[in-house]
Amino acid sequence: MKQPRAWQRMLSGRRLDLLDPTPVDIEVEDIAHGLAFVARWNGQTRGDWPYSVAEHSLLVEQIFTRANPGIAPRWQLAALLHDAPEYVIGDMISPVKAAVGPGYGALDERLTAAVHLRFGLPAALPAAIKKAIKAADKISAWLEAVHIAGFSEIEADRFFGKPDALILRGLEIRLRPPAVVRADYVSRHAELLAACTAQPPSRDGGT
Repeated sequence: MKQPRAWQRMLSGRRLDLLDPTPVDIEVEDIAHGLAFVARWNGQTRGDWPYSVAEHSLLVEQIFTRANPGIAPRWQLAALLHDAPEYVIGDMISPVKAAVGPGYGALDERLTAAVHLRFGLPAALPAAIKKAIKAADKISAWLEAVHIAGFSEIEADRFFGKPDALILRGLEIRLRPPAVVRADYVSRHAELLAACTAQPPSRDGGT
């Protein structure tokens, strides 16, 4: 019996096997392009443009860097890439992930490991870094919920936690054309990758 196709052809020409992804088949241009066209909140947001996962990722990295001054560039890069697998598996809202079950999480983990290895990060992030990125992710979700997804602040506080006002200062939700966001994502990735090269990780893996 013929096996179902489990790979996707990317615009770069790469063929990414979703069940057994390898780092050599991952390109940042594919990630940026895919994420720039994936809408957060299933597209249920106000405005003339969908709020993309690429835009969200840029904001999360900004929040993470602000909340962790002096953090190593490689962890900033990890924050930027925290939703990278969604360039092929899409952005499922939490209720859908719960309904799908553990299979989604396993697929996400395999893709995340391949993305990390492609760009010089550990396949699995240190627990403290993962927790800090998740905290930044929740702050971004709070901002998105209140400003474009129709939540009241009380509702957002309940679902995502009330963020520190100092962290929020000056942050904004931007709705921009996908091509603009895609270019910014690739540019920020290049900046962080260059910074990682200039500052190799210490032997003890410190931040």
